[in-house]
Amino acid sequence: MQKILAVLLGWAVFMAACKPGDFGSINDDPTKVTEAPTRALLANAIQVNLPLTVYNGYSVANQYVQHLVSGAALLQYGARNSSWSSSFREDLNIYAGPLANLQEIINLNNANDPLADNTNGHKDNQLAVARILKAYYFWWLTDRYGDIPYSEALKGDQNYSPKYDPQKDIYYDLFKELKEAAAQIKTNELPVNGDILFKGNMDKWKMFANTCRMMMALRLIKNDYEKGKTEFNEALAGGVLTSNADNVLYIHIANEPYNNNPLYTGYSVAGESFNGQVLTNTIVDYLDSKNDPRLPVYGEDLNGEVKGCPYGITVPNVIGLYSRPGRSACTVTSCPNNFFRSAGAPTPIFTYAQVLFTLAEAVKVGYITGGDVAAETYYADAIRASFEYYGVYNSTEYADYMVHPEVAYDPANGLNLIMSQKWAHMFLQSNEAWADWRRTGFPELVPAANGDIPSIPRREGYPVEEPQINGASYQEAVQRQGPDDLTTRMWWDK
Repeated sequence: MQKILAVLLGWAVFMAACKPGDFGSINDDPTKVTEAPTRALLANAIQVNLPLTVYNGYSVANQYVQHLVSGAALLQYGARNSSWSSSFREDLNIYAGPLANLQEIINLNNANDPLADNTNGHKDNQLAVARILKAYYFWWLTDRYGDIPYSEALKGDQNYSPKYDPQKDIYYDLFKELKEAAAQIKTNELPVNGDILFKGNMDKWKMFANTCRMMMALRLIKNDYEKGKTEFNEALAGGVLTSNADNVLYIHIANEPYNNNPLYTGYSVAGESFNGQVLTNTIVDYLDSKNDPRLPVYGEDLNGEVKGCPYGITVPNVIGLYSRPGRSACTVTSCPNNFFRSAGAPTPIFTYAQVLFTLAEAVKVGYITGGDVAAETYYADAIRASFEYYGVYNSTEYADYMVHPEVAYDPANGLNLIMSQKWAHMFLQSNEAWADWRRTGFPELVPAANGDIPSIPRREGYPVEEPQINGASYQEAVQRQGPDDLTTRMWWDK
């Protein structure tokens, strides 16, 4: 079913630049879908892009936070002007893809269109889920670029030159959308249809919205502390992940090429260019120095060890010299025991360990009470939840790990310990790890030597065609935010 949806809905649904004119049906392609019920739009908005919000920046954010490195070429931060799409697949445009589909769900429901009738779920539940996912995608976009088209976006042919909204305004509106959408959910009414993430469980959509809101609130520590504190506590009270059973995982289907795990597609199907992405010595040395049981899960075994590639060196062919992600070798036909690169390996959107690390940080920065006693408890529980998530928990080994001099909680070094362990847990979930590093400066990463710029990037550049396509709005954004380069800090990072 999901393969069919991907084929039928892989078109630029609602962003056509021209009108067909008065040519009757001469321009109609009988093989193309011209309209779709909201359940199909929702399924497509989840399936095609949601996993890529985690793995996007596969060669970007993963390298910025030193989870992976391209050992086949000298790492240079260089100018990177990413399309309004996932850099994993540049044809999967976020605006014309999932955001347009979600906006159409909203439009069809507001118009009481038959395509949004009760066979797709109760109207309020359809609207709530569309608003929540729409907020999630916009959050992901603004954290890459800063100011982006938002309030005037998704208008189709009504506005080809949308303004760029200030990131602060976007964040404020996303908080509102997530809060209102969670309250809009009616658990006693028909659940949404087409929900391939939660199978129509509306309580989980509330949890998803609150967890998003809580994560977003920590971005405001530098620039809008009181607002962030209020949003964090309201989201926490509304209900977030409370165990590994609540982990938000996108489940891939191993025998469906359109629904394989993106890392499997990259390493085992796409070929050599992806296999050149290997673990850095930064992450390997961090784990190895603590005898961390997650290391053999994170990287393949090469002659009895996981080998990290020195960050920012040139090696003509790294395969076999340094470890790729995953416990064991992975081919097109076989990926035994590979946590990351098997075709059916799930993509983590949010995990319980991530929430616990977030709570530990929230205590340290004063968002919630409890002092270092509470921070240490959250920290220890987060590491245990991480071990359980990766399938390596053993009570004796865990106890030994927690008293290791480089792991044991120290109030004076608490934030560094919390954020460094969170960075280790968030292996390959590098967009979030990059945001955490930009916010806190932890872990303490050393930029690549001989890079085009001497520092780790703070943002990605706008699409290279934007000055020509939407010049006035682009120039206004650059004047307000700062130069369109990798070192300009966005609003929450100043």
